[in-house]
Amino acid sequence: MNKKLTRRLILGGASAAVLFTRFAGRAHALTPDTARSLVDLVVRDINAVIASGKSEAAMIVDFEGIFDRYADVPVIARYTLGQDARSASPAQISAFTAAFRGYISRRYGRRFREFIGGRIEVMESVTVPNGVEVRTTAILQGVAPFRVDFLVSDKSGQTRFFNIVIEGVNMLLSERTEIGALLDQRGGDLDRLIQDLHNF
Repeated sequence: MNKKLTRRLILGGASAAVLFTRFAGRAHALTPDTARSLVDLVVRDINAVIASGKSEAAMIVDFEGIFDRYADVPVIARYTLGQDARSASPAQISAFTAAFRGYISRRYGRRFREFIGGRIEVMESVTVPNGVEVRTTAILQGVAPFRVDFLVSDKSGQTRFFNIVIEGVNMLLSERTEIGALLDQRGGDLDRLIQDLHNF
């Protein structure tokens, strides 16, 4: 692993601790029932999309709407940008967040599209140090059921999910690594990355 990416991961771990501490500071205002109510809506909308019979392009548009309504996209985007967010201008952060919104919707929209013919069921919600974890189960045809967990916080002033863990794969951590690698490939040119994210 190259030194720059290793450094990103180390600093990323430190930033994650700070981010999660900030979420924890608000966790007492958020109840498991409130978090579950949000995820009930998320799951309802995801199930409706995967049962719609629409084309992949139309589904991706619908999934982008789900992220807009229920995810704390600015927090997710800034976290995935990592240490480079500190040197970015407000205009760059805004442009990156907009590009990232489409990118993450397409990326996870394609993943949830794999759930066609199945469904997601909400199981339970538990308070964790960084907010509330709402545990769901994906029930698909031909495969064993598996966990899809949503991490929820009210840090932004509204109840939103800020992470998804699918079969143990953590969205925040995996996307931070991916975005860091993409930025490194472009020599640290954030404007170029913003432009290219529209095509992923």
